[in-house]
Amino acid sequence: MNGILLALQFFTAIPVKKELPLGRQEVTAMYVALPFVGAAIGLAMYTVSVLLLDVVHVGPLLAAVFVLLVGIILTGGLHLDGWADTGDAFFSYRDRAKRLEILDDPRLGAFGTMALVLLIVVKITLFNEILMRGTGHIALFIAIPFLARAALNVYFTMVPLAKDKGIAHFFKEKMAGNVIIGCSLATSAVVLVAVALIMNSLLLPIGLFAVLAVTLIVFCSWSRKHFGGVSGDLCGAFIEGTEALLWMTVLCFM
Repeated sequence: MNGILLALQFFTAIPVKKELPLGRQEVTAMYVALPFVGAAIGLAMYTVSVLLLDVVHVGPLLAAVFVLLVGIILTGGLHLDGWADTGDAFFSYRDRAKRLEILDDPRLGAFGTMALVLLIVVKITLFNEILMRGTGHIALFIAIPFLARAALNVYFTMVPLAKDKGIAHFFKEKMAGNVIIGCSLATSAVVLVAVALIMNSLLLPIGLFAVLAVTLIVFCSWSRKHFGGVSGDLCGAFIEGTEALLWMTVLCFM
């Protein structure tokens, strides 16, 4: 239970007004629980889409805007902030040390703004297309955020830290990486099998797995090359980018 509460406390905007222990067992449980928290957020987004389309009878574009808005509200914009900061840092074309400084800068620059606007436009467009086609199945709304966060666990565990300080450093020092990777891979396999059965499609889960694998390989290498490792902001960028890629995959196979 502490793992779920910690995942809600650190990765969502849902208020958990309780002081929780942050030992090795609790931090490990937090990361194991993180994909399930993502699935709950996806379920909330699906519920909003159904209410708007079938009860209020709004168009798919407006529904797509509110679906995305629900996700942003529930996460507190945490992952979007990481995406924007990563855009600022990477497109500064400075050396590694300066890029890490930019990641720590709370101010939003021009490149971060452009990256943020582009991502929001892309996600609204994707949700609009998915809702318009009628392919916004509850299984997919649950599976996509689950898989993105499970892949994040693998990425965060495998890539060395870019900085020897900060919350990411604290968590990585505490967690049991092998346990987190094992649980993330096992539950992801179950989710992909469930998608195959529920959606009656073998190609879709294969496509989702392929995209996850390629994204992990590319982003791990990219993080090491340009930032020297992983950071909290890069984790946020990973979740946002991976979710967008997975929804694009859904459109390709449905």
